[in-house]
Order: sequence, then C-alpha cells, then structure tokens
Amino acid sequence: MTDSTRHPLAEASLHKGLPETGNRLLVDVSLPAAVIHEAALAHNLAWMQRFCDAHGARLAPHGKTTMAPALFHRQLQAGAWGITLATAPQCRAAFAHGIHRLLMANQLVGEANMAIVAELIEAGADFYCVVDSAANVDQLARYFAARGLRLKVLIELGVPGGRCGCRDTDEVMALAERIDSEQALVLSGLEGYEGVMHGDDPERAVRAYAWQLVEVVQGLERDALIESPQPIITASGSVWYDLIADVFREARLGAQFVPVLRPGCYVVHDHGIYRQAQREILARQPHIENGLKPALEVFAQVISLPEPGLAIVGLGKRDIGHDQLPEPLRRYREGDDRGRPLSVEGWRVTRLMDQHAFVRLPADEDEPGNGNGRVRVGDIVAFGASHPCLTFDKWRRICRIDERLEVVEVMETCF
Repeated sequence: MTDSTRHPLAEASLHKGLPETGNRLLVDVSLPAAVIHEAALAHNLAWMQRFCDAHGARLAPHGKTTMAPALFHRQLQAGAWGITLATAPQCRAAFAHGIHRLLMANQLVGEANMAIVAELIEAGADFYCVVDSAANVDQLARYFAARGLRLKVLIELGVPGGRCGCRDTDEVMALAERIDSEQALVLSGLEGYEGVMHGDDPERAVRAYAWQLVEVVQGLERDALIESPQPIITASGSVWYDLIADVFREARLGAQFVPVLRPGCYVVHDHGIYRQAQREILARQPHIENGLKPALEVFAQVISLPEPGLAIVGLGKRDIGHDQLPEPLRRYREGDDRGRPLSVEGWRVTRLMDQHAFVRLPADEDEPGNGNGRVRVGDIVAFGASHPCLTFDKWRRICRIDERLEVVEVMETCF
C-alpha cells in the first residue's frame, strides 16, 4: 500500500503513541522508549564544562555518541568550543542543525566525502580533520586545490599496535613538511587518541603518550611547521580525559596552543563501563566534586510471566546497547501518574534477543504480599545500559523527561 492509498484508519493512527511534549511517560508513550532525565543531564553538562575550564582546556564533545542536535546545542550553550564528529555525513548533519565548528577526529578519505566537506567549508563551516599519511595528504591537496579551498588538518600521532596515526615523531615531522609544501592544506596542530592503550599499567602509558603529544606539537611549532595562528592539541575520550587534561595543564600549553578535550559519553554517562571509569577517575582525582550521573534509560514493559521466577520484558538488542547486559533499575505500575517506583532488587537480565529480555526474578517476587507489589504483565521497568553510543543509535526520537516523568522535549537523532 503506497502513501497515497493508505487506509484512513492507518493514517489516523500513524503517530499514535509517539512521544510529544506534555506526554506522561507511564501513561501516554508507546514503550519501549529511550529517555534522558533532565536533572542528571543538566548536572553532567555543567560538571564537564567546569572540569575543562579548571584545566584551561576547551571542550569539543564527541557528537557521534548521541547524534542529537538538541544535545549539541545544550553542550555549546554550556560553554563547549565545538563538536567532534567521526564522518563527513555526521559533520553535514551537525552543520545543517547550526553547528559551525566541526572537528572530524578521523581521516577524510574518498572524493565523495571530500565533496561534502568542501561544501561545508564553502557554506562557512570552521572544519578540521586529521591526516596520518603522505597518500592522504596528496589526495586532499589535489582535491581542495581544484576547488580553490584551504583545508585545516591536524596530524594524528598514534601508538604501535593502535588504531590510526603516525607511529613516531619522525613520521609526524616528515608529514608536516609535506603538508607545508601544499598550498591547499593548513597544518593546524596535532591530534591523538589514548583510548586504544591497554596493558598492565595503562595509566602510566596514557600519561607518557600525553607527554609525547606535548613534545611533538612543541617541536612542530618550534620548526615553524604549524601555519595556524591558534594551533590545536587535542586528545581524550571518555575514560582517560583527566590524565590528558592534567598533562596539558602541567605543560602550560594554554598560552601557545588551544588544548581541546573530546569526551562524548559524559553527557548522559552510563550504568556500565563509564560508571566504572568514573569511579577510577574520582579515585585518581579525590579533589573533584561529585561526579557524573547516569541520565539515559530505556523504559519497557513486562509482556509475559511464563513461569515462576521469569519475566519477559519487551526490550531487546534493537532497543538498548548490549556491550553488557542491561541493568534493571526501577519498576512502575502502568498508568501511575505519581510515578511511584517499586524495587527491582534481585532482578537480573540473563539473556537478550532482538526484542525480548529474559529477566530472572528473586524467589518471592511473584508472591502476593511480598511488600514490593506483585509483578504484573504491563509493569514498566527502567533499564540502564553500558556504552550510551550503542543505545542512542537505535532511536530516532529520545524523550527528555522531568522529575515527574513527563516529556518536556522530544529530541531527534541524525543516524
């Protein structure tokens, strides 16, 4: 059936259940639904900005985490310097929604992608990308010269066995000289990513890598190979940002360079790997107040109680990230306007299918009079996830909710 022949009943119900401002999450919204709690979101935005300000660094949060322009603007309003992205189409989507300073923390390869970026620059974008090879430098120089444009590039310094990036200082310096000979390219600084570093003592390795970034960018500046008047040094994901920030501050880079940190997951934090990473950061940095708060949850309903001790919830791999199994957080009665939470103590997700979660219940959970409210088909359960990037990309609409579980904004994503 085409759009032009859609049945009137189907047309009338097409948007029924989609979240709208003013909807009550436990009453009006078709579940499952991804939600962001405003109080935790506001806390995280302010917390990370204060952290960067205290370290004399700029914040360019990685937008690939959310691909939600409404969140990009909240980050900029909180003081962010720009938005980091991973691909040319992501940059195009961000620019189309009013984001003008774009740091693509990736190599720009392929003429179709170069064409996207050229159009962004022609439209007024302040765009940066990274390079790590002479072949890529030659490709970019040829393409952007033909377009009559100048492209700002950062050399990427990697680590042996890691992802992309030049493997040592000599490679960086040789590539800088190559860039210096190309009129269409503007060397604007140095980029790195420490998230690929592991081993027996990753903290020590990350600190050493951060100092290597400092020494290399200072060498580029000393040899007059950086053309930009405000050269950038940038690194940090969402796990080791405190170590990178500490080294950049200790090196007193702020007067000569623009130190830029790029964590992305902080904006909603999580109930898994980043919660653990934050505990380790707070242990390393005991002077830091509080910490980030999990803001992203997925709400779903119990759809079956097929046998004692087992609940099947309408939540699956298509709805929530599963680097780690989701964590049951709270339970509500459907239609409860007051949003009174019931405990899910002892509840444990044991298996996740495309759209079903197997939840093991404690022995007395389905007994009447257990003081927790007997679990029912239709009960609504809030779940936390690990690695928010892999939950966001499953949704085209995210509900931002207040403390009353009322939808105050429906945020579109651009995946």
